[in-house]
Amino acid sequence: MRLDRNLCHLRIWAFVLMALWPPAVWADPISPERMTTALSKLEALAQGAVEAGAVPGLAIAVVHDDQVIFLKGFGHREAGKPEPVDADTVFQIASLSKPVSATVVAALVSDHVVSWDSRIADLDPAFRLADPYPTSQLTIRDLFSHRSGLPGTAGDDLEDIGYDRATILHRLRFVPPSSSFRAGYSYSNFGLTEGAVAAAMQTGKSWEQIAEEKLYRPLGMASTSSRHADFLKRANRAALHIRVGDAWAATIQRDPDAQAPAGGVSSTARDLAQWVRLLLGDGTYAGKTLIAADALDPTHVPLMTRGKNPVSGGDSFYGLGWNVEFGRHGLSWGHAGAFSVGARTLVTIFPKDKLGIVILANAFPTGVPEGLSDSFADLVFDGSVEEDWVKAWDAIYAGMFGPMVEAAKARYAAPKSPARPAAPASTYAGRYANDFIGEATVSGEGGGVVLKLGPGGARSYPLRHFDGDLFLTNPDAETPERPTGVSFVVGPDGKASSVTIEFLDDNHLGTLRRVGD
Repeated sequence: MRLDRNLCHLRIWAFVLMALWPPAVWADPISPERMTTALSKLEALAQGAVEAGAVPGLAIAVVHDDQVIFLKGFGHREAGKPEPVDADTVFQIASLSKPVSATVVAALVSDHVVSWDSRIADLDPAFRLADPYPTSQLTIRDLFSHRSGLPGTAGDDLEDIGYDRATILHRLRFVPPSSSFRAGYSYSNFGLTEGAVAAAMQTGKSWEQIAEEKLYRPLGMASTSSRHADFLKRANRAALHIRVGDAWAATIQRDPDAQAPAGGVSSTARDLAQWVRLLLGDGTYAGKTLIAADALDPTHVPLMTRGKNPVSGGDSFYGLGWNVEFGRHGLSWGHAGAFSVGARTLVTIFPKDKLGIVILANAFPTGVPEGLSDSFADLVFDGSVEEDWVKAWDAIYAGMFGPMVEAAKARYAAPKSPARPAAPASTYAGRYANDFIGEATVSGEGGGVVLKLGPGGARSYPLRHFDGDLFLTNPDAETPERPTGVSFVVGPDGKASSVTIEFLDDNHLGTLRRVGD
C-alpha cells in the first residue's frame, strides 16, 4: 500500500531520532540465562506484590521471539474469596483496549476497507465536531492519535450518567475544542471510539463483530470480547476492586460498552499473548500474514508528543492507539489501562528485542503493572533492578485522586457562618436542559431535594444544602468522600432559572436552563 507523503516524513523523522539516540541504550542480545533469571525474579516480585496486598490478583504473559515464555496467574479473582487467578481469568482491560482496537483497524486498512487517512465525513457523514473545518477534514488517524481537538473528558461525563454510544457521539458536536485541530494532544475515549466505529461502518457490521472477525477469532482469542455481556458470562472472571479503608473491596461494576473500542475489551493473559505475537511478527502469526506490515507499522509512528514518562523520564509520544517511548532501554511501545472503579492493565513491547509483556490487575489505584514491567525490563537488559519501580508508580497513581478529594473537602468544609438558608424546595423543582447534558429534573423528595439526570432520569443524586442556593452531592462511586457543588440561580419570580452541575462542567457545559415545571 502506498504511504502518503506526511506519513513518509514522519517515519523518516522517527528513524532519524532513533539513529541519534545514544547507542548505550541498545543492550547486548538477551542471553537465555539472563532471561531465565529475569522470569524467576518477575514471578517472585509478582507473588510478593499479591502477598503484600498491593493487588488482589494478577495475570502475566511474556512473549519472546514468537514464543510465550511465561504465563501465570497470582492471587484471587475477588478479595476474600478462594477462586484463584490463572492464565485464563478474564479481566476488563480498560484503555489497553486502545492498541487492541488499533490492531483491528489496521486489519481493515490491510484489507483496503479504509485507510488511516480516510475522512470521517465520508465514513460517517452524520458525525460532527464543534467547528465545520475540522469536521470536514477529520480522519481515522486524527482520532486514534488524539489530535482532533476534542477535550479529553468529552463524552465520559455523558457515559457516567447513563447515555449510550450513539447519543454520546452525536452530542460531541456541542463540545468546544480544547486546542486547534491537529495542534494539541488530548486523550479522548470517545474520539477514538468514533474513529473505530466509523471504520467498521464500511463493512456493514458492528464494531464488536468486526473486532471478533478480524482479530480475536483469527488469533484463537476465544475468551476475548468487546461486549460487556460476554464478560459477564465468563465464570472465570476477575472482579473490580477499590480501597475501602485498608482493604480491597469488590463493590462496583463497570459497563464500558459505550466506549468499547477505547475501553471495553475483556481478555486474558493467554489471549493477549497471542496478540503480542502478532505485533512482534509485524502482522504475521503462526507463519501467516494476517495484517500487512504497512497497515500495522503506522500505529507505532510517533505523531503527538506526550512529554516525559512521569517516573523514568523517557521521552514519550503517541502514535495510533499506542504510546511510543524512547527510554533507558531503547524504543518501546506500550499502553496502560485503568478503571478508577477497579482495574489496572499494561502492555510493554520492545520491538528490537522481540520482547513483550502483558500485566493484568484487578484493582485501582496501584502502580503494580508498571512497576513489575519496569523491573522486568531492568532484569532482562541490565541484570538487576535499578530502583523500587512499584513504589514509584504507586505514588503516581495514589496522587491521581488524593489531592482532588482533599481540595474538594477543603472547599466545602464549612459554609459561611451563619449559612444562608435555602429557599423552599419548590423554588428549585422543575425541568432543566441543554443540548449536551440533555434534560435534568429537580424535585422535592422526602423533605429534601433530588437531582435526576440521564435517559429517563436514570441517575439520581440527593442534594444536601450547603449555603444559600448551593447544594452538595457525592456523585463518584470510586471517591464517595468527594463532594461537588450543584448551584441554582433564582430569578425575580422566585423560581430557579438555571442550575450548574459542577461534576458535569469540565468543558463548561454543566449549566442547564429551566424548560418547565
